[in-house]
Amino acid sequence: MIYEFRTYTLKPRTMPAFMKAFEEKLEGRQKFSKLAACWQTEIGPLNQVTHVWGYENAGARDKIRTEAAKAGVWPPKVGEYIHDMRSEIFVPLPFSPPLEPSNHGPIFEMRTYIMQYGGMAEMSKRWEENLAGRLKLSPLIGVFTSDHGALNQWVHIWAYNSLEHRGQIRAKAQKEGIWPPAGPSPIITQETKIMLPASFSPIR
Repeated sequence: MIYEFRTYTLKPRTMPAFMKAFEEKLEGRQKFSKLAACWQTEIGPLNQVTHVWGYENAGARDKIRTEAAKAGVWPPKVGEYIHDMRSEIFVPLPFSPPLEPSNHGPIFEMRTYIMQYGGMAEMSKRWEENLAGRLKLSPLIGVFTSDHGALNQWVHIWAYNSLEHRGQIRAKAQKEGIWPPAGPSPIITQETKIMLPASFSPIR
């Protein structure tokens, strides 16, 4: 399974129009494959929308996208609202939960790390050894590594009830030594953004 994360940066004040046009075309698009999630940024880079689609493999992605375009159901007519577009292919880690419809939010934190060359194996080992304790505090939506796009990315998404809940969980995890995993870090850079689900997002 692969996941395509498509991130659009919209022109200011166009988010409502973009979401309306996206939702109007979504039913037709989902006859070909299902939307996994759709979020918009609340804190971090503003006016961003990230929509996530799952595919069995790259060949299935190409086939489905071609068929949806040929049928005239996709893409939605949103070009006038978009300033920048980025598409990245991610592969879930073996211990990542499946991206299935859920209601764990409404606050989602997406953390993106750039790893040192060769650091993925060590990161995976530490996560696998320590994740059970962290999962007792709040749900993990998914953890992925990049396959196409910027390489050596480690992306993980967590759900919280509120920003206050996020702060409480992170403080507890650090104070009790639950998270982050101990040891020298293989991370070069870190980025985080807080996202809210679209009204039609299966993950909310």
